[in-house]
Amino acid sequence: MAQLQLIKNSAGTLIPASPETSELLQSKIKLGAVLVADFKQVRNPAFHRRFFALLNLGFEYWEPTGGAISSNERKLVTGYAKYLASFGGSESALLDAAEQYLERIADKRTGSISACKSFDAYRAWVTIESGHYDAIQLPDGTLRKHPRSIAFANMDETEFQQLYRAALDVLWRWILSRTFKSRSEADNAAAQLMNFGG
Repeated sequence: MAQLQLIKNSAGTLIPASPETSELLQSKIKLGAVLVADFKQVRNPAFHRRFFALLNLGFEYWEPTGGAISSNERKLVTGYAKYLASFGGSESALLDAAEQYLERIADKRTGSISACKSFDAYRAWVTIESGHYDAIQLPDGTLRKHPRSIAFANMDETEFQQLYRAALDVLWRWILSRTFKSRSEADNAAAQLMNFGG
């Protein structure tokens, strides 16, 4: 079973500390089920809460798009449509036909599959993009980036700030800049989320 992250509230009750814990408890654990656990207290809960508040903020604003057609494929097909138009013909009609073709290919590739959000995959992506990964060579010679475990208990303030800033930069570049006016505004929103959740 997955590792659960819980926080003790003022009533003395343990409540989910992360979206994946909440989701697991709601979807996999039946009402009235008894769980047995060995508990370990996080040594630096402030770092943990602040980092996860930032991750949760980015996850909340992220909407998966595309996926079935790569940007390179789209560039190739639309470039070819423009090339054909240079020999005569309506560029807009050829681009419309190219778009319809790409949609048909995407439908064939995905069938009834729809894009969904996975917090674990998202967290791994942020960790890797933040530079906190190990490169692992696979038997076929390819390298795969594997996210390092984030051990807040072993981090000092400087290490944590470096990781947090790198994660904020990644989330700003890919997600948060569409919603917030500045990095500091996004950071403040994460802090408010942390205070609301804690």
